[in-house]
Amino acid sequence: MFYRSALAFILCSPALLLYLKRERKKRAEHHKEELVIQFREMMHALIAGLQAGYSIENAFLHATEDMRLLFGKNALITRELMHINRELRNNVNLEDVLENWAGRAKVPDIRDFAEVFRIAKRSGGDLPGILHNTAELISDRIEVQREIGTQIAAKKMEQGIMDLVPFGIILYIDATSPGFFDSLYGNPFGIILMSVLLGVYLAAYLLAEKILKIAY
Repeated sequence: MFYRSALAFILCSPALLLYLKRERKKRAEHHKEELVIQFREMMHALIAGLQAGYSIENAFLHATEDMRLLFGKNALITRELMHINRELRNNVNLEDVLENWAGRAKVPDIRDFAEVFRIAKRSGGDLPGILHNTAELISDRIEVQREIGTQIAAKKMEQGIMDLVPFGIILYIDATSPGFFDSLYGNPFGIILMSVLLGVYLAAYLLAEKILKIAY
């Protein structure tokens, strides 16, 4: 689109690897967002089990069934809880299991939960009450993040449209006025100008993504 050159396409093709890397990172962030929402529901199910008189291990088993019914057996939270239950059956310390989960997930809310659980378990305090207060705090934080995400959802859609507008304009003019852009290709001036425009486009694309990004 910018150079109309097979050689330029070959030289710029490594950029595709960077793009794919960014897309993988975005998918990972999306999975984190899903996990955070599911994690909030898991905490409420866990607390309900504790308040019903279950031991902490049985409360996790109870929460697993709830998450399977709510999100399905292939959901991120369901698979994690199934893994936790397997570890508990193998007599692995629950504190260590939660710490390992926090390390894998790299989600601040799960890390905070694991830390609070470790302190509450060792202090011998009111575990259901402590976890309930923690769940409320984490739930409020998650809700704020969701509200922000909802408010900027339209802006993200606008960004996606604006990313495509320059290409749409070029294609439209090429189709309606053939040869209009010929002077911008195949000569040093055109190559320099189009390179500058490509740089401006990429800078605007990255800036827009950074502005609209919500860190989890």
